[in-house]
Order: sequence, then structure tokens, then C-alpha cells
Amino acid sequence: MKKYILNLRVRSNKRLNQNHNLIELGCDSPLPSMVPGQFAEVRVDGSPSTYLRRPFSIHRVDRGANTMHLLIKSVGEGTRHLSALKKDDILNIMMPLGNGFTLTRNSEVLLVGGGCGVAPLYFLAEQLFRQGNKVNMLIGGKSAGDVLLADDYRAFGTVYVSTEDGTLGEKGMVTAHPVLAKRVQSFSKIYCCGPDGMMRAVAHIAETNHIDCEVSLENTMACGIGACLCCVVETHKGNQCVCTEGPVFNPKKLINWTSETETGCSLDQ
Repeated sequence: MKKYILNLRVRSNKRLNQNHNLIELGCDSPLPSMVPGQFAEVRVDGSPSTYLRRPFSIHRVDRGANTMHLLIKSVGEGTRHLSALKKDDILNIMMPLGNGFTLTRNSEVLLVGGGCGVAPLYFLAEQLFRQGNKVNMLIGGKSAGDVLLADDYRAFGTVYVSTEDGTLGEKGMVTAHPVLAKRVQSFSKIYCCGPDGMMRAVAHIAETNHIDCEVSLENTMACGIGACLCCVVETHKGNQCVCTEGPVFNPKKLINWTSETETGCSLDQ
């Protein structure tokens, strides 16, 4: 898929909680073709210590409005600078990058997102819904304030919530939620994004129950084009760059993923 470097204009910047912002971006020309699971590399102007672009999942795309959204988590100077953007500010973005999720049709599917791992799943849920699938979404957070965009996903299907402290939804880790623990065999496919340990645990559950699964890895991706080699992951075909071969992988192709025996992982890990 052809890659572009575009100057996009901030339409809005919504604060979701103290650490997360949802930025809506518009373009003077039609946005390029994109698929769920792909990502963008964002240049951080005005931040002297931020030398490299920052990778973000393409959260949603509105073709009618010719806009796209990025979900930003503030973890350092670069992302804090992005979270402070104002309407009409310009953002230089390289996209779309990587390979996306494999879409199924007319099936029942489960999407699992932990923390800001929900970032690529809105675009995915929307496309799966349009393909005639029955969509289920499981969102996890440490507490109620960490559960992101749950109401938005209800436009496409059933939403389940799990928090580690029990302040919203089921108490406990995402992988202990009844939708995974008791009715996982209802699903023909599971899609997952979030902390590494959580994805490994979900991959193990899927493997144990003979369910197809895809995970979106969140390795550090400095260049986005496979040049810097900082995002390499071990696969059964050798080392591969997450930014070019992924970020979406079948966990069976990753070394020591589906052999995991853990049944949960704190979203701090």
C-alpha cells in the first residue's frame, strides 16, 4: 500500500482523562486508503528533545468528513506536546504504515483491548460490523477512569468491561472476565491489542480453544519503514520488523507466544 507524508489540520483535541487525548485530524485532499490495524508516524514539531516520529494506531476514519482520529497517551515530552495541540494546528504524518487485521465475514468475533490498546479497535469494530459480523468488545483497565471509549463501541455490538479494582464492570483482569472464561468458544475469531502479557494470555486462551487469533504488537517503532530495526520480534520465520511485517500478527507465528500458561496480566505490565 502506498505511503504518504501529509500535513493534517487538527479539527479537535478531546481530553478523555488525565493521560489520554483523542485528536481529530482533517486533510485538504482525500485521505489515502487505510485498513484497520495500520498505524501512522507523527512528527513532533516544537519539542526540541523529540528527535524521532512517534507511532500511533489509526483509531478511526470518517470518509464522509474526510477525517481520522488518533488516540494519544501522554508518557513523555513528545506525547505531552501532542496532547496540548490546539484546533487548526498542523501535524505532519507519515501513513498508512504496516499491515492490518484480517477481516472475517458473517461470524461472531471478540475484540479485546487493554488500556490504550483499544486504539486500533474502533476502526476494526466498525469494519467488522459492516462485514456482517456480530461484534463483541471486551475493554479492560486498572480502574473505571482507565476504561476508554466504551460507549463509542456500543454502536457496533456488545461491550463488556473489566477493571482490576472492580470500580466498573467485572472485577479482575481482562482474561478472567466471563466472556473469555465461560463463553470463549462462541467466537470464531479473537482480535487483541494491549500490554504484552495480556495479549500473550489471550493468545494462549485462543490456542487452547482452537480459535483463530490476531494480536497487534506495540513494540517501539522509531522509523516505521524497517530501517532502524528497533522493533524486531522473533518469529518462526526468523526476526521480523513489527513496523513492516506487522504490527498485526497471528500469535502462532511468534516464538513462545501460544505456549504461555498465564491466565492474566496486570495492565501495568
